[in-house]
Amino acid sequence: MAIQHKTADKRRKMGAAAMRTYPHISHSWGLKESEAALLLGVPDSTYRRWKQAPEQASLDANHLERMSLILGIYKALHLLLPNPESANSWLQRPNSTPLFAGHSPMERLLSGRVSDFYVVRQHLDAATPRP
Repeated sequence: MAIQHKTADKRRKMGAAAMRTYPHISHSWGLKESEAALLLGVPDSTYRRWKQAPEQASLDANHLERMSLILGIYKALHLLLPNPESANSWLQRPNSTPLFAGHSPMERLLSGRVSDFYVVRQHLDAATPRP
């Protein structure tokens, strides 16, 4: 079922769970708080408030979509690169594939466009071995 079709209570629970997890991911990726907020598409003050009180976070369908993509990127990196340091630093390293044109994947993510999250996620999914 699509995120926008879930009940408000279900979205609230999903948002709280995401906000309990996301600060750990953003820290492991070496993001500044302002960058973590930008990836979620919220002002810094909103991100700080949500991080301090995940149960009170009010993530809408756009925020949950971003969060889902972030979690998918994180998981794919750790499947592809079992060394946590390598997995967490991959987004920060310049990438010579035409998709990134010598820039880091994180630069693309920090554009703030959800479409760039899909590009990075699909790139990683294409490289992930299938059972």
